Amino acid sequence: MSINQQLQARKEAATPRGVAVFASFFAARARNAELWDVEGRRYIDFAGGIGVLNTGHRHPRVMQAVQAQLERFTHTAYQVVPTEGYVALAERLNEVTPGMFHKKTALFTTGAEAVENAIKIARAHTGRPGVIALSGGFHGRTYLGMALTGKVNPYKKGFGPFPGSIYHVPAPMALHGVTVEDTLFAIDTLFKSDIDPRQVAAIIVEPVQGEGGFHVMPETLMLKLREICDAHSIVLIADEVQSGFARTGLMFAMHHHPVQPDLITMAKSLAGGLPLSAVTGRAEIMDAAEPGGLGGTYAGNPLAVAAAHAVLDVIDEENLCERAEQLGSRLRSALETVAVEYPVIAEVRGLGSMLAIEFLDPETRRPLPEVAKRVQARALLDGLLLLTCGSHGNVIRFLYPLTIENAIFDEALSALCRALVD
Repeated sequence: MSINQQLQARKEAATPRGVAVFASFFAARARNAELWDVEGRRYIDFAGGIGVLNTGHRHPRVMQAVQAQLERFTHTAYQVVPTEGYVALAERLNEVTPGMFHKKTALFTTGAEAVENAIKIARAHTGRPGVIALSGGFHGRTYLGMALTGKVNPYKKGFGPFPGSIYHVPAPMALHGVTVEDTLFAIDTLFKSDIDPRQVAAIIVEPVQGEGGFHVMPETLMLKLREICDAHSIVLIADEVQSGFARTGLMFAMHHHPVQPDLITMAKSLAGGLPLSAVTGRAEIMDAAEPGGLGGTYAGNPLAVAAAHAVLDVIDEENLCERAEQLGSRLRSALETVAVEYPVIAEVRGLGSMLAIEFLDPETRRPLPEVAKRVQARALLDGLLLLTCGSHGNVIRFLYPLTIENAIFDEALSALCRALVD
């Protein structure tokens, strides 16, 4: 029995099946866009820990920053003894996030925590219970996160009942015939049949849906959501947990729109692999919660904060926003070339390096999750890690490090094209 097989047997005996795991091999080491398993086999990582590694595995700047902090202290609990690193990171996030107004930032540990706290803040500010989310959106695996998430299987299956006052409207998806007008009509209907808009605290939206399939929310939708929120004093929350930190070619996906959210949630690539999240927003909204209403034992952990400072430095100094556009352009070109000959590729979509392909039957328009799984498995044989997503599991998304070397990116593109045409 191989080392991977031995570990797999131990995993099956020791951990629950509810934690689904794609790979049957186990990581031993990694560097930038490459990962090696315990038996020495090399993989090119186009999964990035589910969008966590925009600056790659073990970026030297991040490693150095964490090591330096490790020599000083690892934990104080910010609510007990605050740290300058936390305050400085809040200042930097206030500066780089969209919105030309006075902002404040609170740090947390996970994306789900950031989302939950954004909802808490919005409810405290407005004194209202209702929250509107979009179908296909993913906002976490906690109970409020699941309630907000617009996909039942596997995230909600068997876990109900969920918190109340959560409402869903369809997200625009041109490929599937859902228009912005459909979304707006659903919101209007919601206001007439289910909840008074004066009882809605927030509308939460991913500007590019992550788990939902990398659907880009149209500018017209974002403008109308801002208009609706302004008309009814509703807080507009942009969930940028997956789309943030240069992935889309700008620091945040909301920078692509002439719209400023009131609150923005972020996590994943914020700290280069260490657990850290944040909520940034209008100061008067962020201050709505009473002292003690926000926080967490590990929130703003000094090691993660040090890593985040290094990540922001790397994004700036290595021009990762521009790099995301360059790499995304090359990937899009390769995918669109293949799509000409293979009509099961119904769409290539996304922004910058947040790209995906969706597989549909060209005649019936039936989703083809089996094709996505086949491509994923074939790529793995060539040492390329890919992730699927989408409401039907028929989408492949690409989340490679933006720091990936050109030669390795070319190697990955060759493996991807082979997987698509085999």
